[in-house]
Amino acid sequence: MEYQKITEGRFLNRPNRFIAFVEIDGKTERVHVKNTGRCQELLTPNAKVFLAESENPGRSTRYDLVAVQKGSSLINMDSQAPNKAVAEWLKKKILFPDLQTLKSEFPYGNSRLDFYVEAGPENEIEKILIEVKGVTLEKDNVVYFPDAPSERAVRHVKELTEAVKKGFQAYILLVVQMQDVLCFKPNAETHPEFAKALLEARDAGVQVLAYDCIVTPGSMEIRAEVPVKLSVLDEIALPILKWYDTERRILPWREDPKPYRVWVSEIMLQQTRVEAVKPYYERFMKALPDISSLAGASEEVLLKLWEGLGYYSRVRNLQKAARQVMEDYHGVMPSTNEELMKLAGIGSYTAGAISSIAFGQRTPAVDGNVLRVLARLRTDSSDITRPEVKRRIEMELQAVIPSDRPGDFNQAMMELGAMICTPNGVPKCKSCPLEALCMAHLTARQEDFPVKAAKKIRKQEEKTILILRKDDKVALKKRPAKGLLAGMYEFPALSGHLSAEEVLRKLKKMGVEAVYIKKLSPSKHIFTHKEWHMNGYLVKVDELTEGKSAEEGMFFVEKADIQERYPIPSAYAAYAEYLNIKLGIDNINRKRI
Repeated sequence: MEYQKITEGRFLNRPNRFIAFVEIDGKTERVHVKNTGRCQELLTPNAKVFLAESENPGRSTRYDLVAVQKGSSLINMDSQAPNKAVAEWLKKKILFPDLQTLKSEFPYGNSRLDFYVEAGPENEIEKILIEVKGVTLEKDNVVYFPDAPSERAVRHVKELTEAVKKGFQAYILLVVQMQDVLCFKPNAETHPEFAKALLEARDAGVQVLAYDCIVTPGSMEIRAEVPVKLSVLDEIALPILKWYDTERRILPWREDPKPYRVWVSEIMLQQTRVEAVKPYYERFMKALPDISSLAGASEEVLLKLWEGLGYYSRVRNLQKAARQVMEDYHGVMPSTNEELMKLAGIGSYTAGAISSIAFGQRTPAVDGNVLRVLARLRTDSSDITRPEVKRRIEMELQAVIPSDRPGDFNQAMMELGAMICTPNGVPKCKSCPLEALCMAHLTARQEDFPVKAAKKIRKQEEKTILILRKDDKVALKKRPAKGLLAGMYEFPALSGHLSAEEVLRKLKKMGVEAVYIKKLSPSKHIFTHKEWHMNGYLVKVDELTEGKSAEEGMFFVEKADIQERYPIPSAYAAYAEYLNIKLGIDNINRKRI
């Protein structure tokens, strides 16, 4: 937008919001100020100003004060200029290439919003509401809005938030009436309510964009996008990515982030440490290198590959999802968050990790590490075990994920939680890239966060484990197809802690004639919701009543076959040791030697 007949002057004073006195060619001139804001940091005594001559000869003031020189920056301060500049810019179809309709001063709710736009192909027209705010307050090359409390601005922001819920797209365009600034921030010190409303609007789906302008004494034109920083979350991407580039661990799934590889790694990493996962991952990828081989694997092969990782429903769902991909997606992993979440065993975290790391999409991946980092960063006392807290944080992160490195951002956040901002002890704050921003660190309250609801007391179960040997064979049972450790194999077990005499009597009823019994050391295994407290016996068997033992679900197999073929939970590892059978990671390590 352009002005006609620009005159240069020297600012003297401003007796009220509308009028100022300016020296022009040695004469004092009463002029109109085209901005009712305070502008105290701009209109300082002797500041160079620029004035547009009014086209109305009958007006009491001949000039409008429209721009001011502040140091090396020329700042337009005309409050009407942003809307004019935006209208010209929108017509160029830069923001909306498929612009169909543009209306100004659009009535909506209790407000008149600056623009109403319709854009898109004829059969998919989007209805868009836009509110424009001119920004003239600058400190240390950062710009702020508002420069004075504005209830009207808060009302407009809230109207747009409600409009999104009703199906509109909504934009707040912050027009920075100067060039080459670092970023925009809401002026929370002057008007905290506006800062809060703006952040809530963005979280609700309102697009908050800022653009600087090319400013001359007689014109202003939209130039380039400016970073918008509404909260501390907007400050974290740069430092954590810089840290991640030099400090990240080298992991096999990171070095070759194909969708299948990322997916398998993310499922394995649930509830399991990285270092524990690495050998399992390598073995799994060699045995089942692609979605097709995973979909076609037998149950015993699948569970044996997972033996020792625990949470066996993970690998069952992994295979279910692989079969879905083969049937519904022609063997090609879907790339969007929405489609990924249709697959068995994939929730919001795993979908976000796959879509961002493997496909470069701006989707958050919020796990326990991320929740802990953000709780400490903001001293957020919300209970991180509550689903609504996780959903809120996903929405907040969605707005700040960098479009050029979404996968690296998500991995950097997780890596920070795993390596620096650790649980159960003092975090390594001196090595943290967010040290200067972290409220928990700055207030020495790191160990107060995150807040979690107290865990339920685990149910304790007493068991007696039986290692039954007949020559070189050992008795096994297959667990039920549903429930804890479904489909796995186990050593026969009896409820309670039984004496040797009680065990022998039970065995006899089962058709097992024992010739030797030896008590073994007790063992304990902890699951998420229960604990097994186990006693054990090594029993040598002479005779079997085949029918009775079969009724009990027992069968005898060669010891070597157990190690190679039958998946046995790590809960029994202490008793497998008496047979020199290695389970899980110990079995993997044995094969490496």
